[in-house]
Amino acid sequence: MTESIDFTIRRGFDALYGLEILDATPDFGRAQVRIRDELKQPFGLVHGGVYASIAEALASICTGIAMVPQGKAVSGLSNQTSFLRPMTAGTIHAQAVRKHAGRTTWVWEVEQSDDQGRLCVLTRMTIAVR
Repeated sequence: MTESIDFTIRRGFDALYGLEILDATPDFGRAQVRIRDELKQPFGLVHGGVYASIAEALASICTGIAMVPQGKAVSGLSNQTSFLRPMTAGTIHAQAVRKHAGRTTWVWEVEQSDDQGRLCVLTRMTIAVR
Protein backbone atom coordinates (compact mmCIF):
# COMPACT_ATOMS: atom_id res chain seq x y z
CA MET A 1 0.00 0.00 0.00
CA THR A 2 1.31 3.42 -0.96
CA GLU A 3 1.28 6.14 1.69
CA SER A 4 -1.37 8.83 1.26
CA ILE A 5 -0.33 11.93 -0.68
CA ASP A 6 -1.80 15.39 -0.11
CA PHE A 7 -2.41 16.56 -3.68
CA THR A 8 -3.45 20.04 -2.53
CA ILE A 9 0.14 20.98 -1.61
CA ARG A 10 1.97 22.84 -4.35
CA ARG A 11 5.39 21.35 -5.01
CA GLY A 12 8.24 21.88 -7.44
CA PHE A 13 7.32 23.31 -10.82
CA ASP A 14 3.62 23.70 -9.92
CA ALA A 15 4.61 25.99 -7.04
CA LEU A 16 6.95 27.92 -9.34
CA TYR A 17 4.19 29.03 -11.72
CA GLY A 18 1.63 29.43 -8.91
CA LEU A 19 -0.85 26.57 -9.33
CA GLU A 20 -3.67 26.69 -6.79
CA ILE A 21 -5.88 23.57 -6.58
CA LEU A 22 -9.45 24.49 -5.63
CA ASP A 23 -11.21 21.12 -6.06
CA ALA A 24 -9.84 17.70 -6.90
CA THR A 25 -11.77 14.43 -7.16
CA PRO A 26 -11.41 11.37 -9.43
CA ASP A 27 -14.13 12.90 -11.67
CA PHE A 28 -13.54 16.65 -11.61
CA GLY A 29 -10.97 19.28 -10.73
CA ARG A 30 -10.65 23.04 -10.53
CA ALA A 31 -7.53 25.15 -10.25
CA GLN A 32 -6.34 28.67 -10.86
CA VAL A 33 -3.16 30.58 -11.59
CA ARG A 34 -2.75 34.30 -11.13
CA ILE A 35 -1.08 35.82 -14.17
CA ARG A 36 2.18 37.66 -13.55
CA ASP A 37 4.94 38.94 -15.83
CA GLU A 38 7.16 35.88 -15.28
CA LEU A 39 4.51 33.68 -16.97
CA LYS A 40 4.40 35.71 -20.18
CA GLN A 41 6.23 35.24 -23.46
CA PRO A 42 8.02 38.22 -25.10
CA PHE A 43 4.81 39.57 -26.70
CA GLY A 44 3.09 39.91 -23.31
CA LEU A 45 0.80 36.88 -23.61
CA VAL A 46 0.71 34.00 -21.14
CA HIS A 47 3.18 31.39 -22.39
CA GLY A 48 1.54 28.28 -23.86
CA GLY A 49 3.62 26.06 -21.60
CA VAL A 50 1.84 27.50 -18.57
CA TYR A 51 -1.54 26.36 -19.91
CA ALA A 52 -0.21 22.91 -20.80
CA SER A 53 1.34 22.60 -17.34
CA ILE A 54 -1.92 23.53 -15.61
CA ALA A 55 -3.83 20.90 -17.60
CA GLU A 56 -1.29 18.17 -16.96
CA ALA A 57 -0.98 18.91 -13.26
CA LEU A 58 -4.73 19.08 -12.67
CA ALA A 59 -5.49 15.86 -14.59
CA SER A 60 -2.58 14.05 -12.92
CA ILE A 61 -3.64 15.13 -9.44
CA CYS A 62 -7.26 14.08 -9.99
CA THR A 63 -6.20 10.71 -11.42
CA GLY A 64 -3.70 10.24 -8.59
CA ILE A 65 -6.37 10.75 -5.94
CA ALA A 66 -8.03 7.55 -7.17
CA MET A 67 -5.00 5.52 -8.21
CA VAL A 68 -2.12 6.28 -5.81
CA PRO A 69 -3.95 4.73 -2.82
CA GLN A 70 -4.17 1.54 -4.95
CA GLY A 71 -0.39 1.49 -5.28
CA LYS A 72 -0.40 2.88 -8.83
CA ALA A 73 1.74 5.65 -10.30
CA VAL A 74 0.31 8.26 -12.67
CA SER A 75 1.98 10.54 -15.19
CA GLY A 76 1.12 12.57 -18.26
CA LEU A 77 1.15 10.55 -21.48
CA SER A 78 -0.32 13.00 -24.02
CA ASN A 79 -1.18 16.68 -23.88
CA GLN A 80 -3.06 18.21 -26.83
CA THR A 81 -3.61 21.88 -26.13
CA SER A 82 -5.45 24.36 -28.35
CA PHE A 83 -4.97 28.08 -27.67
CA LEU A 84 -8.22 29.85 -28.55
CA ARG A 85 -7.89 33.29 -26.96
CA PRO A 86 -4.80 34.96 -25.45
CA MET A 87 -4.62 36.08 -21.85
CA THR A 88 -2.48 38.95 -20.57
CA ALA A 89 -3.79 39.73 -17.08
CA GLY A 90 -6.05 38.44 -14.31
CA THR A 91 -6.44 34.80 -13.35
CA ILE A 92 -6.45 31.60 -15.38
CA HIS A 93 -9.42 29.46 -14.27
CA ALA A 94 -9.07 25.75 -15.10
CA GLN A 95 -11.72 23.05 -14.93
CA ALA A 96 -11.00 19.36 -15.65
CA VAL A 97 -13.67 16.75 -16.39
CA ARG A 98 -12.80 13.06 -16.63
CA LYS A 99 -13.95 11.49 -19.90
CA HIS A 100 -12.50 7.98 -19.50
CA ALA A 101 -11.12 5.94 -16.60
CA GLY A 102 -9.43 2.81 -17.89
CA ARG A 103 -7.04 0.31 -16.40
CA THR A 104 -3.94 1.92 -17.96
CA THR A 105 -5.10 5.35 -19.15
CA TRP A 106 -7.42 8.11 -18.01
CA VAL A 107 -8.56 10.86 -20.39
CA TRP A 108 -9.52 14.37 -19.30
CA GLU A 109 -10.82 17.53 -20.96
CA VAL A 110 -9.47 20.66 -19.35
CA GLU A 111 -10.98 24.06 -20.13
CA GLN A 112 -9.16 27.24 -19.11
CA SER A 113 -10.99 30.54 -19.08
CA ASP A 114 -10.35 34.17 -18.21
CA ASP A 115 -11.98 36.29 -15.49
CA GLN A 116 -14.91 37.02 -17.84
CA GLY A 117 -15.60 33.28 -18.25
CA ARG A 118 -14.43 33.21 -21.89
CA LEU A 119 -12.89 29.92 -23.02
CA CYS A 120 -9.21 30.59 -23.81
CA VAL A 121 -7.60 27.15 -23.85
CA LEU A 122 -8.89 23.62 -24.41
CA THR A 123 -6.77 20.56 -23.60
CA ARG A 124 -7.33 16.84 -24.05
CA MET A 125 -5.04 15.23 -21.48
CA THR A 126 -4.22 11.51 -21.30
CA ILE A 127 -2.75 10.19 -18.06
CA ALA A 128 -0.86 6.90 -17.92
CA VAL A 129 -1.62 4.62 -14.96
CA ARG A 130 1.05 2.07 -14.03
